[in-house]
Amino acid sequence: MNVRPILPMIRAAGLAATLATLAWPVVAQHRHAAMDGMPGMDMPAPAASTPAPASSTADGMAMPVRAASSAPMPMPMPMPMHGDHAPAAHGMSPDMEHGMRQAMPQGMPPGPMTMTEMSAPQDAARPAAPMAMGRMQGGAPPADARSPDYSDGVAPSHLPGMDMGEGARFVLLQVDQLEAFAGRDEHGQRWELHGWVGNDDDKLLLRSEGERTGSRVSDGDVEALWSHAVAAYWDSTLGARHDLGDGPRRDWLAFGVKGLAPYWFDVEATGYLGRAGRTAVRLRADYEVLFTQRLILQPELEANLYGRDDPRRGIGRGLSDLQFGLRLRYEIRREVAPYVGVQYVRRLGRTADFARAAGTPVSDRQVVVGLRVWF
Repeated sequence: MNVRPILPMIRAAGLAATLATLAWPVVAQHRHAAMDGMPGMDMPAPAASTPAPASSTADGMAMPVRAASSAPMPMPMPMPMHGDHAPAAHGMSPDMEHGMRQAMPQGMPPGPMTMTEMSAPQDAARPAAPMAMGRMQGGAPPADARSPDYSDGVAPSHLPGMDMGEGARFVLLQVDQLEAFAGRDEHGQRWELHGWVGNDDDKLLLRSEGERTGSRVSDGDVEALWSHAVAAYWDSTLGARHDLGDGPRRDWLAFGVKGLAPYWFDVEATGYLGRAGRTAVRLRADYEVLFTQRLILQPELEANLYGRDDPRRGIGRGLSDLQFGLRLRYEIRREVAPYVGVQYVRRLGRTADFARAAGTPVSDRQVVVGLRVWF
C-alpha cells in the first residue's frame, strides 16, 4: 500500500495534537486561577496518590502510567521541559516554551506532568477543604431574618412627613365650586368646599355649601366632622352642622358615611338630628367623565329630605329639593381649573308650597361660571 500521499496529513495531525497537548496546561492554570478568585468556589485538593512510573515511548517522550484508584484518573498530559530549549520535533520554539514556563506556578518541577498535578492548588501548605458554595435560598430562615415590620431597620424616607405609617399628617383645602349663576328668576353666587387635616385613618373634616342672592346669604351650612376609615375607600363621619341664611339658625348632630362606590361614584349620605325632634337626610353623588387628562365633565346630584315642617326657614317635610348640576372644567394645573356648566334646581312638596307663598320660584335653570381650586 502506498502511504506517501497521506504522510503530510499524518504529520499535520500529529503536530496539531502536540500543540494542543502543550497549550492545555496554560488554559487549565488560568481557569484554576479564575475559579480561585470567585467567592464560594473553593475546590478541594485532589487526594494524594502514589506516583506512577513513567513508561517510555518510541520517540523518547515520557508517558505516565495510570495508577489504580477508585476515583477516575484525569487524562495524562505530557509536558516535557528538561531544559531551556525544547526539541524541535515537538513543534515548539524556545520563545514559546519560555512564555509557557513563565505562566506556570512557581515551584513546579520539570518533567512529565499530569492534569491532576497541573490542577493542584499553588499553595501546597493550604489544607484541603470541602467545596463552599455560599448561602443558598430555601430552608428555614434564621430567627432574626427580618424585623417585625419588614423594614430591616431601613427608614422609609429621609423627607419629613413622608413616613409610610399612621403618623404622617396631611392638610387639604379644596374649593369645589366658587361660581356665579344666572337663571330665569334668580342670580347670585354659590360656594361648595371641604378641607381636612389628619392621616389616612382619622381626619378632622370641614365642609360648607350655600348661595348668596342679592346682598345676603340666602341659604347655607357649615359642618365640622370627625372622619374615620372603616373600609377600603369608605369613611364614617360624626360631628355637627350649623345652618346659615334666612330664618333662625339651626344646629344639628351629624353622622353618616362617604366614599367611593363601584364604577367610581363619589357618594355621601349624612343624617341629622336637631332640637324639637327635627330630622334630616342629605344624599349626594358625583362622577367624573374624562374626555382628556385635562378636560373633565362632572355631573352632580343632591337631594335633601326633612322629617317635619320648618316654615320659618321655608322647609317642608318629605323630599324637600333636588339639585342637578353639569360642569365642564379644564385643568390648567391640577390645582386650578375654570369651568362652565348648568344647574337645575327643583323644590318639591311642602317646600314648594312655602316657596310659592314667599314669591320664590319653585324651579330654575341656571348657567354657571366658576373656578375649582385646591391647596
